[in-house]
Amino acid sequence: MKRKVCFFTGTRAEYGIMSRLMKLVKDSENCDIQIIATNMHLSPEFGLTYKEIEADGFKIDKKVEMLLSSDTANGTVKSMGLATIGFADALEDLQPDLAVILGDRYEMLAAAQSCLIYKIPVAHLYGGEITLGAYDDAIRHAISKLSHLHFTSTEEYRRNIIQMGENPGRVFYVGSLGVDNIKKEPIMSREKLSESLNFNLLDKFILVTFHPVTMENLTAEKQITDLLKAFENIIGDYKILFTLPNSDTGGRIIISKIEDFVNSHSDRAFAIDSLGKKRYYSALKYATVVVGNSSSGLVEAPSFKIPTLNIGSRQEGRARGASVLDVSADYDGISKGLTKVLSPEYQNIAKISTNPYEKAGTLENIFDVIEKYPLDGLVKKEFYKI
Repeated sequence: MKRKVCFFTGTRAEYGIMSRLMKLVKDSENCDIQIIATNMHLSPEFGLTYKEIEADGFKIDKKVEMLLSSDTANGTVKSMGLATIGFADALEDLQPDLAVILGDRYEMLAAAQSCLIYKIPVAHLYGGEITLGAYDDAIRHAISKLSHLHFTSTEEYRRNIIQMGENPGRVFYVGSLGVDNIKKEPIMSREKLSESLNFNLLDKFILVTFHPVTMENLTAEKQITDLLKAFENIIGDYKILFTLPNSDTGGRIIISKIEDFVNSHSDRAFAIDSLGKKRYYSALKYATVVVGNSSSGLVEAPSFKIPTLNIGSRQEGRARGASVLDVSADYDGISKGLTKVLSPEYQNIAKISTNPYEKAGTLENIFDVIEKYPLDGLVKKEFYKI
């Protein structure tokens, strides 16, 4: 019998990273793919990005509504509860042999704990990483302990998972799928990218993604205000392309501030819910610099040989290359940082820097494990002692 492999996906970014892996599973003679779409994919506020999944030729087996119209802690926890209820019904019906979960978001914690109760082994992409500024850090580690096969983006992260008591034979250092995707994804021309957005990006522009820092209190409004104030100094020379934040606690104030900024600079700034993988990689190709606090600035942007201005503590602890400049999340730090990453000297540093997340054969090595690794007895784990 074919192995039923179920992918959970809740955001545009994580789907974009997994989509090529999903296609390999879909086309495999040894596997049947199942897809559960949830969270932001099903929200009009965040672009109904489940349509991108379907446009890529995938059938979504279950859509699990969970996202409340709230970005408070109370709303987030209730959304997790709704996700768990929906996943229970989905798993009862689909009965997968293996679940695939990427990352560290709260809906993926609900997915992993649901699989635990159903005794479904979990393959987890990108545990072992450290991001001290977000509660994603704790969620990621919790998912690792609920998982059975582990794929890491660096050797250091592989060691971190083993240190958590996971069997080394089930922890695979494979490199970043996002970086691997960059080599294969076709890039749009600058003109086509501009045309698809109805916004002219033929001039120099900065690509911005800024998320709430969920382990800090009452900072989202101040941080985004200081960031936008710093942009006022350079918007005459650079256009600004914003991708809006995820459905995290505190995200709506960031969206509101960005929308006000764009409305005040409609000829120089543009914001979009989701670029999708092809447009996002194309934007990275042509951007002068990446600004914000997204993991993509550390993991994917270096492969395009452009600088990243990484703001604040959200990505604190994550591995980074020489093209990434870390600054404090205040006006002074951001302003000085922008001046530095836009300088010819720092642009040259980015051109010669290496990406610590790059490794040959990433996609194929992950797929080989998912397709062939024996699943019998996988759910019952012992604590591995170093």
